Amino acid sequence: MESDFRLDGRLAVVTGAARGIGRAIAERLATAGADVVIADMDEAEGRKTASAIAKTGATARFVRVDVTDRDNVARACEAICSEFGVPHVLVNNAGVVRNAPATEMSWDDWKTVIDIDLGGVFTCSQLFGRRMVEARRGAVVNISSMCGEIVVHPQPQVSYNAAKAGVNLLTKSLAVEWASQGVRVNAVAPGYTATELTLKGRSNPEWFGTWMRMTPMNRLGEPREIANAVLFLAADASSFITGTVLTVDGGYTAL
Repeated sequence: MESDFRLDGRLAVVTGAARGIGRAIAERLATAGADVVIADMDEAEGRKTASAIAKTGATARFVRVDVTDRDNVARACEAICSEFGVPHVLVNNAGVVRNAPATEMSWDDWKTVIDIDLGGVFTCSQLFGRRMVEARRGAVVNISSMCGEIVVHPQPQVSYNAAKAGVNLLTKSLAVEWASQGVRVNAVAPGYTATELTLKGRSNPEWFGTWMRMTPMNRLGEPREIANAVLFLAADASSFITGTVLTVDGGYTAL
Protein backbone atom coordinates (compact mmCIF):
# COMPACT_ATOMS: atom_id res chain seq x y z
CA MET A 1 0.00 0.00 0.00
CA GLU A 2 1.12 3.53 -0.71
CA SER A 3 0.60 4.44 2.95
CA ASP A 4 3.36 1.97 3.87
CA PHE A 5 5.84 4.38 2.30
CA ARG A 6 4.53 7.42 4.18
CA LEU A 7 6.09 9.00 7.28
CA ASP A 8 3.35 11.42 8.20
CA GLY A 9 3.56 12.59 11.81
CA ARG A 10 7.03 11.11 12.30
CA LEU A 11 10.29 12.80 13.18
CA ALA A 12 13.49 11.92 11.31
CA VAL A 13 17.03 12.94 12.29
CA VAL A 14 19.57 12.79 9.47
CA THR A 15 23.27 13.33 10.20
CA GLY A 16 25.50 14.89 7.57
CA ALA A 17 22.39 16.22 5.85
CA ALA A 18 23.67 19.61 4.76
CA ARG A 19 24.63 18.36 1.30
CA GLY A 20 25.09 15.32 -0.93
CA ILE A 21 23.38 12.04 -0.11
CA GLY A 22 22.37 13.31 3.32
CA ARG A 23 20.50 16.26 1.84
CA ALA A 24 18.77 14.00 -0.69
CA ILE A 25 17.70 11.70 2.14
CA ALA A 26 16.33 14.58 4.22
CA GLU A 27 14.43 15.90 1.20
CA ARG A 28 12.98 12.46 0.37
CA LEU A 29 11.85 11.76 3.93
CA ALA A 30 10.24 15.19 4.03
CA THR A 31 8.29 14.52 0.83
CA ALA A 32 7.04 11.33 2.49
CA GLY A 33 5.59 13.44 5.29
CA ALA A 34 8.31 13.38 7.95
CA ASP A 35 9.42 16.34 10.04
CA VAL A 36 13.18 16.45 9.48
CA VAL A 37 16.12 17.51 11.63
CA ILE A 38 19.22 18.43 9.62
CA ALA A 39 22.08 17.39 11.93
CA ASP A 40 25.39 18.66 10.60
CA MET A 41 28.51 20.62 11.52
CA ASP A 42 28.15 22.99 8.56
CA GLU A 43 25.70 25.54 9.89
CA ALA A 44 25.54 27.68 6.74
CA GLU A 45 24.77 24.80 4.38
CA GLY A 46 22.64 23.03 6.96
CA ARG A 47 20.38 26.02 7.40
CA LYS A 48 20.14 26.41 3.62
CA THR A 49 19.01 22.81 3.32
CA ALA A 50 16.46 23.19 6.11
CA SER A 51 15.15 26.38 4.53
CA ALA A 52 14.86 24.77 1.09
CA ILE A 53 12.88 21.87 2.53
CA ALA A 54 10.65 24.21 4.53
CA LYS A 55 9.79 26.11 1.35
CA THR A 56 8.14 22.95 0.01
CA GLY A 57 5.71 23.05 2.93
CA ALA A 58 7.47 20.41 5.01
CA THR A 59 8.91 20.96 8.48
CA ALA A 60 12.71 21.03 8.69
CA ARG A 61 15.08 22.32 11.35
CA PHE A 62 18.86 22.57 11.62
CA VAL A 63 20.75 21.36 14.69
CA ARG A 64 24.53 21.55 14.85
CA VAL A 65 25.92 18.09 15.56
CA ASP A 66 29.52 16.86 15.60
CA VAL A 67 29.22 13.07 15.57
CA THR A 68 32.78 12.70 16.90
CA ASP A 69 31.97 14.70 20.04
CA ARG A 70 29.96 12.47 22.36
CA ASP A 71 28.98 15.31 24.69
CA ASN A 72 27.77 17.37 21.75
CA VAL A 73 25.67 14.47 20.42
CA ALA A 74 24.25 13.89 23.91
CA ARG A 75 23.22 17.54 24.22
CA ALA A 76 21.71 17.53 20.74
CA CYS A 77 19.79 14.34 21.48
CA GLU A 78 18.42 15.78 24.72
CA ALA A 79 17.42 19.03 23.00
CA ILE A 80 15.73 17.28 20.07
CA CYS A 81 13.84 14.82 22.26
CA SER A 82 12.77 17.52 24.71
CA GLU A 83 11.55 19.94 22.05
CA PHE A 84 10.24 17.66 19.31
CA GLY A 85 9.90 14.21 20.88
CA VAL A 86 11.78 10.96 20.40
CA PRO A 87 12.69 10.52 16.72
CA HIS A 88 10.93 7.77 14.82
CA VAL A 89 13.79 7.59 12.30
CA LEU A 90 17.54 8.06 12.65
CA VAL A 91 19.72 8.10 9.54
CA ASN A 92 23.44 7.91 10.28
CA ASN A 93 24.83 9.42 7.10
CA ALA A 94 27.78 11.63 8.17
CA GLY A 95 30.99 10.34 6.61
CA VAL A 96 34.33 11.21 5.04
CA VAL A 97 37.02 9.40 3.04
CA ARG A 98 40.81 9.70 2.92
CA ASN A 99 42.70 8.18 0.00
CA ALA A 100 46.25 7.10 0.83
CA PRO A 101 48.24 3.85 0.70
CA ALA A 102 48.22 2.01 4.02
CA THR A 103 51.99 2.42 4.37
CA GLU A 104 51.65 6.20 4.02
CA MET A 105 48.34 7.01 5.69
CA SER A 106 48.79 9.31 8.66
CA TRP A 107 47.40 8.35 12.06
CA ASP A 108 45.30 11.51 12.03
CA ASP A 109 43.70 10.55 8.71
CA TRP A 110 43.03 7.02 9.95
CA LYS A 111 41.42 8.29 13.16
CA THR A 112 39.36 10.94 11.37
CA VAL A 113 37.69 8.38 9.14
CA ILE A 114 37.18 5.78 11.87
CA ASP A 115 35.91 8.38 14.35
CA ILE A 116 33.35 9.83 11.93
CA ASP A 117 32.34 6.89 9.75
CA LEU A 118 32.20 4.22 12.48
CA GLY A 119 32.47 5.92 15.87
CA GLY A 120 29.88 8.54 14.92
CA VAL A 121 27.43 5.87 13.80
CA PHE A 122 27.75 4.06 17.12
CA THR A 123 27.52 7.22 19.22
CA CYS A 124 24.36 8.48 17.49
CA SER A 125 22.83 5.00 17.41
CA GLN A 126 23.49 4.46 21.09
CA LEU A 127 22.23 7.83 22.35
CA PHE A 128 19.19 8.16 20.11
CA GLY A 129 18.66 4.39 20.21
CA ARG A 130 18.22 4.47 23.98
CA ARG A 131 15.28 6.80 23.53
CA MET A 132 13.82 4.66 20.76
CA VAL A 133 14.16 1.51 22.86
CA GLU A 134 12.42 3.26 25.76
CA ALA A 135 9.63 4.28 23.37
CA ARG A 136 9.63 0.74 21.92
CA ARG A 137 9.59 1.94 18.34
CA GLY A 138 11.88 3.37 15.71
CA ALA A 139 13.94 2.73 12.60
CA VAL A 140 17.68 3.33 12.32
CA VAL A 141 19.21 3.42 8.84
CA ASN A 142 23.00 3.53 8.61
CA ILE A 143 24.71 4.67 5.43
CA SER A 144 27.42 2.14 4.75
CA SER A 145 29.07 1.49 1.37
CA MET A 146 29.73 -1.34 -1.02
CA CYS A 147 33.28 -0.86 0.32
CA GLY A 148 32.12 -2.54 3.50
CA GLU A 149 31.81 -5.78 1.54
CA ILE A 150 34.55 -5.57 -1.09
CA VAL A 151 37.84 -3.75 -1.70
CA VAL A 152 37.39 -1.32 -4.57
CA HIS A 153 40.28 -0.14 -6.72
CA PRO A 154 42.44 1.54 -7.95
CA GLN A 155 42.09 4.13 -5.17
CA PRO A 156 43.61 3.17 -1.80
CA GLN A 157 41.24 3.75 1.14
CA VAL A 158 41.93 1.24 3.86
CA SER A 159 40.40 3.34 6.65
CA TYR A 160 37.14 3.90 4.77
CA ASN A 161 36.80 0.22 3.87
CA ALA A 162 37.47 -0.85 7.47
CA ALA A 163 34.99 1.69 8.86
CA LYS A 164 32.20 0.65 6.50
CA ALA A 165 32.77 -3.03 7.20
CA GLY A 166 32.39 -2.12 10.86
CA VAL A 167 29.15 -0.28 10.12
CA ASN A 168 27.73 -3.40 8.48
CA LEU A 169 28.34 -5.61 11.51
CA LEU A 170 27.33 -2.84 13.92
CA THR A 171 24.04 -2.65 12.04
CA LYS A 172 23.44 -6.38 12.41
CA SER A 173 24.47 -6.38 16.07
CA LEU A 174 22.11 -3.57 17.01
CA ALA A 175 19.34 -5.12 14.96
CA VAL A 176 19.55 -8.34 16.94
CA GLU A 177 19.74 -6.52 20.29
CA TRP A 178 16.79 -4.24 19.62
CA ALA A 179 14.49 -6.42 17.50
CA SER A 180 12.36 -7.49 20.47
CA GLN A 181 12.08 -3.89 21.63
CA GLY A 182 10.41 -2.48 18.54
CA VAL A 183 13.46 -0.86 16.95
CA ARG A 184 14.65 -1.93 13.51
CA VAL A 185 18.23 -1.30 12.34
CA ASN A 186 19.28 -1.59 8.70
CA ALA A 187 21.87 -0.10 6.37
CA VAL A 188 22.09 1.14 2.81
CA ALA A 189 25.37 0.49 1.00
CA PRO A 190 25.76 2.85 -1.96
CA GLY A 191 28.06 2.28 -4.87
CA TYR A 192 29.74 5.17 -6.65
CA THR A 193 27.38 8.11 -6.41
CA ALA A 194 27.53 11.60 -7.92
CA THR A 195 28.43 13.63 -4.82
CA GLU A 196 31.32 15.73 -3.54
CA LEU A 197 32.72 12.62 -1.86
CA THR A 198 33.47 11.05 -5.24
CA LEU A 199 34.60 14.28 -6.92
CA LYS A 200 38.30 13.45 -6.56
CA GLY A 201 37.82 10.08 -8.21
CA ARG A 202 35.60 11.44 -10.96
CA SER A 203 38.31 13.93 -11.90
CA ASN A 204 40.92 11.16 -12.15
CA PRO A 205 40.61 9.41 -15.56
CA GLU A 206 42.26 6.19 -14.34
CA TRP A 207 40.05 5.90 -11.28
CA PHE A 208 36.83 6.90 -13.02
CA GLY A 209 37.45 4.69 -16.04
CA THR A 210 37.91 1.69 -13.75
CA TRP A 211 34.81 2.56 -11.76
CA MET A 212 32.65 2.62 -14.88
CA ARG A 213 34.13 -0.60 -16.31
CA MET A 214 33.41 -2.34 -13.01
CA THR A 215 29.81 -1.07 -12.79
CA PRO A 216 27.48 -3.11 -15.02
CA MET A 217 25.03 -0.23 -15.33
CA ASN A 218 27.96 1.94 -16.52
CA ARG A 219 26.92 5.06 -14.64
CA LEU A 220 27.07 6.73 -11.27
CA GLY A 221 24.20 6.50 -8.87
CA GLU A 222 22.19 9.61 -8.09
CA PRO A 223 21.67 10.76 -4.49
CA ARG A 224 17.90 10.47 -4.93
CA GLU A 225 18.30 6.76 -5.71
CA ILE A 226 20.07 6.21 -2.41
CA ALA A 227 17.43 8.30 -0.67
CA ASN A 228 14.64 6.10 -2.05
CA ALA A 229 16.29 3.03 -0.54
CA VAL A 230 16.56 4.81 2.81
CA LEU A 231 12.87 5.73 2.71
CA PHE A 232 11.96 2.08 2.14
CA LEU A 233 13.95 0.97 5.21
CA ALA A 234 12.64 3.84 7.33
CA ALA A 235 8.98 3.27 6.48
CA ASP A 236 6.46 0.58 7.37
CA ALA A 237 6.97 -0.97 3.93
CA SER A 238 10.00 -2.75 5.45
CA SER A 239 8.37 -3.61 8.79
CA PHE A 240 9.69 -7.20 8.79
CA ILE A 241 13.22 -6.22 7.73
CA THR A 242 16.01 -5.70 10.26
CA GLY A 243 19.72 -6.45 10.22
CA THR A 244 19.87 -6.05 6.44
CA VAL A 245 22.47 -4.20 4.38
CA LEU A 246 20.76 -3.10 1.17
CA THR A 247 23.33 -2.58 -1.57
CA VAL A 248 22.55 0.08 -4.19
CA ASP A 249 25.53 -0.06 -6.55
CA GLY A 250 24.45 -0.53 -10.16
CA GLY A 251 25.60 -4.15 -10.01
CA TYR A 252 29.20 -3.51 -8.96
CA THR A 253 29.32 -6.16 -6.22
CA ALA A 254 27.50 -8.68 -8.43
CA LEU A 255 30.57 -9.17 -10.61
